[in-house]
Amino acid sequence: MDRRTLLRRTATLAAGTALAPALRAAPAGRQRNVLLLISDDQGLDLGCYGVPIRTPRIDRLAREGTRFTQGYAAVSSCSPSRAVINTGLYTHQNGMYGLQHDVHHQSLLDGIETLPSLLRRAGHAVALVGKKHVGPDSAFPYEVELVPERSGIRDVRELAVAAGSFIRSTNDRPFFVTVGYSDPHRAAADYGNDRRWPGVKPARYDPRRVLIPSHLPDIPAVRQDLAEYYESLSRLDVGVGMILAELEASGRAKDTLVIFLSDNGRPFPGAKTNLYDPGLHLPLIIRAPGQRASVNDAMVSWVDIAPTVLEFTGVAGPKYPLSGRSLLPLLGQRGGEGRDAVFASHDFHEINQYYPMRAIRTRTHSYILNLASPLDYPIAGDVAGSPSWKAISADPSIRLGKRTQAAYLKRPAEELYDLGRDPDELTNVAADPAYAGVLSDLRERLRAMRAATRDPWLAGQTDPYAHMEHGA
Repeated sequence: MDRRTLLRRTATLAAGTALAPALRAAPAGRQRNVLLLISDDQGLDLGCYGVPIRTPRIDRLAREGTRFTQGYAAVSSCSPSRAVINTGLYTHQNGMYGLQHDVHHQSLLDGIETLPSLLRRAGHAVALVGKKHVGPDSAFPYEVELVPERSGIRDVRELAVAAGSFIRSTNDRPFFVTVGYSDPHRAAADYGNDRRWPGVKPARYDPRRVLIPSHLPDIPAVRQDLAEYYESLSRLDVGVGMILAELEASGRAKDTLVIFLSDNGRPFPGAKTNLYDPGLHLPLIIRAPGQRASVNDAMVSWVDIAPTVLEFTGVAGPKYPLSGRSLLPLLGQRGGEGRDAVFASHDFHEINQYYPMRAIRTRTHSYILNLASPLDYPIAGDVAGSPSWKAISADPSIRLGKRTQAAYLKRPAEELYDLGRDPDELTNVAADPAYAGVLSDLRERLRAMRAATRDPWLAGQTDPYAHMEHGA
């Protein structure tokens, strides 16, 4: 049995979800275009999310569309998250277990379909502008890859011009354009803030006045690091404004679904690569033609992005079911029935950073299963080299917010947090008898999701003779 057949037979939806509604064909005579904007390593940091930084253009997009207050990545690592966005499957389902580039060399499993492959086959003009970090290339058959990521590139105007030129070149064909920004990922020097970029007036931030997230300590190195990070976010905002202006000038904005989101949490300890709130809880803004503006508090996941794009464009999905549900019914609404839990799955970041975790988050609790808890928690290379982590790790008495460094690096097999009483996820109540019922319920829901999605880290899922039971 090949992987395609195996996927068709065994890929099922995560526990507690249902198949996306039947995809509706686009109205006759009307195009359905998609502009997907992905920022890199951005936490829930925008003016429209209450953070005092200057992002007026993205804030305007939020006022024009639906801003989700409870949007969650399904993994807090770059390549795995981008794979989730493009496949509608968790990372343990699609095979992108870790980073794709260089020696890490992770790729999707054979037979996995992606948005670029599905939409191009349906006749869409498909392009990538900027960062890719997914593979194999055969699974991402973009017609063109424009402004491929180069070390330190932060030229948001170049990205906008390239995207606008491609959109205008498509003529009467519907398009699917993905723009992968490098901002606000760390760069060799200060997030790329060490030089002027065309069309961008730098937004400087006073380290003494920056907002410090609750998972970080208030020390000078962290303040300076955050000031540089926030400047990069303001440059990202300028770039998003440029691309939206290009879209408007093309005359295609009224037929285009615009999605803005980040791949994973901010590049600081306690966020990126973690399944705690700062690693997963990210911005999501969707503007659809004819939809009224709204702020929506439904709990939604990045596995929902692919079903949303497919339903909007009227393009048929793969032959196997996806793990997410379309977000189109939520646009213009304040919430969504049955949207009260999300799952997350992490295997490793860099190739030498093995630390598989699974998690379920509800409105009231967070449960994390650390499958390799005897190991020390690994620190992503760019975080390890950051001014923040160097200053923190130099003094073991410095806490990550209120969490000790020892607790951060050595984690128990199970973590359970009461988010109503403990939103910073500091007090593990997994062993508290008062939470036995909650623990049992979340354990079972997570186990059911892992079984339904054929998690290879779940006992019995990797039996080489399992296909014989299906008569293959």
